[in-house]
Amino acid sequence: MRFLFVHQRFPGQFKHIACALADDPRHEVVAVGDVANIKASLTLHPRVTVYGYASPKAGEQQTHVYLREYENHVRRGQQLLRACLRLKEQGFVPDVVAVHPGWGEGLFLGEIFPTARHIHYCEYYYHAEGADLGFDPEFPAGIDSRLHVRLRNATQLLGLSECAAGVSPTRWQRSLYPAEFQSKIRVLHEGIDTSQAKPDPRAFLEVQGKVFRAGDQVITYVARNLEPYRGFHRFVRALPELQARCPTAQFVVVGGDEVSYGARLPAGQSYRETYVAELGERVDWSRVHFLGRLPYRQYLKVLQLSSAHIYLTYPFVLSWSMLEAMACGCLVIGSATPPVQEVITHGENGLLVDFFDTRQLADQVAEVLADPLAFSRLRSRAREYIEQHYDLRTHGIPAWIELLTQHQRQDQGMPRVAVNTGAG
Repeated sequence: MRFLFVHQRFPGQFKHIACALADDPRHEVVAVGDVANIKASLTLHPRVTVYGYASPKAGEQQTHVYLREYENHVRRGQQLLRACLRLKEQGFVPDVVAVHPGWGEGLFLGEIFPTARHIHYCEYYYHAEGADLGFDPEFPAGIDSRLHVRLRNATQLLGLSECAAGVSPTRWQRSLYPAEFQSKIRVLHEGIDTSQAKPDPRAFLEVQGKVFRAGDQVITYVARNLEPYRGFHRFVRALPELQARCPTAQFVVVGGDEVSYGARLPAGQSYRETYVAELGERVDWSRVHFLGRLPYRQYLKVLQLSSAHIYLTYPFVLSWSMLEAMACGCLVIGSATPPVQEVITHGENGLLVDFFDTRQLADQVAEVLADPLAFSRLRSRAREYIEQHYDLRTHGIPAWIELLTQHQRQDQGMPRVAVNTGAG
C-alpha cells in the first residue's frame, strides 16, 4: 500500500506509525511538510521519503482579524496542493492519506487524491467556554476572543465533513468535537515508547556544575515552553512555599522561552523572565535550575531522577511529557483538569491538586518528599498504567496499523473536480 503523511512539522504525531509502516517492504511511505520545519525529519527512516512545500505568505493585513488565521490556512493548503500535484505527476497516488488538518493542510487533499482514504488527526476543537478559553481568570476572555475562537474550527469542520475517519488521542479531546462527528472519530493515542521512557535507579545528570542522582530530592517541571497554558505561573508562584516546606530540595525546570499556546508577550519578553522578576528575592534561585530544552535522552534522565514531578495544564491537549513521566516511574502531581483526570486517578497512579491552589500543591509535594516510600506504589502503578493503555508497541502502533491498512471501500472516494491552483 501507499501512504502519505502530511504535517507542517512532520513527523509530529506520525513519527512512530510512519516508521513502522516503512519497516514493511510492501508499503511505500511518503511525507510532506513545511520546508522550514522538516530538516530533522529528512533522515527519519531510510524508506520514508520526505518532501517540503514552500512556507506560505502571511495573510493580508486588510483581512478581517477573525479571518486572518483562516486565510493563512487556505494559503498553506494551496502550497501543499502544489507539492502534491507534483507528486501525482511523478506517479505517486496514495491509498491512504493521514493529515493533521489544524493548519489548513487537509483543505484540498481530497481534490488531489479523491480515491484515497483520508484520516484526520483531530487534536483539538476550540470552544468559547468550558475548555481552555476563559479557564484562567488571570487571562480573561473578552467578547472579541470568544467570537474569534468560533471561527478557528472552520478548517477542521470542512475536513470532518469529507474525511473517512478521524483520530483523537484522548476521550476528552474527542468529546470537544460536535456530537454529530464524534462517531467518526476514534480514540487512539500515538503511543509512548516505554522501552526508552522507563525507570533507571542509576540515573544521574550534571546540572550547572552539580550532579543530581536518582534518590536526591529533585522536584521537576517540564513543558515544551514555559507558559501559563502549562501552569508555569502557578508553579513559579508556589516556589516560595515549596522551598520553605522542602528546604533541601532542588528544582529542575525543562522548557523553552517561546509561546506554544495562548497570549504572546511583547517581542523580546518571556514568561520565564516575567515571573522570575515578579517573585524576585522571595525565591532562592540558586536552587532553581532552568535547563531550557534538552535532547531527548537528557530529558528522560530528568524524569528518571525526579522525586516529585509537577504537571499543570489548562483543559487542553494532554502533553506527551506527562505520559512519559509516568512511564519513567515518576510520582506525578498533576492538575485536576479533564485531560489529566482521564489518565491519573488520585491516590492510585498519581496525585491531583487544584490548578490554582499553590498551598495544596506545596502540601502535596512536601508530603511526598517527607516519606517517599509511602508513595512508591503509585510510581509502579503509574508505569503499569502506561504499559497497559499507552505502550507504543503493544497498543499504539498495532492500532494505528489496523486503522490505516483496513480495506478501503470504493464508495469512500470523493468525486474528481478540476483544480485551479491560482496565485497564492
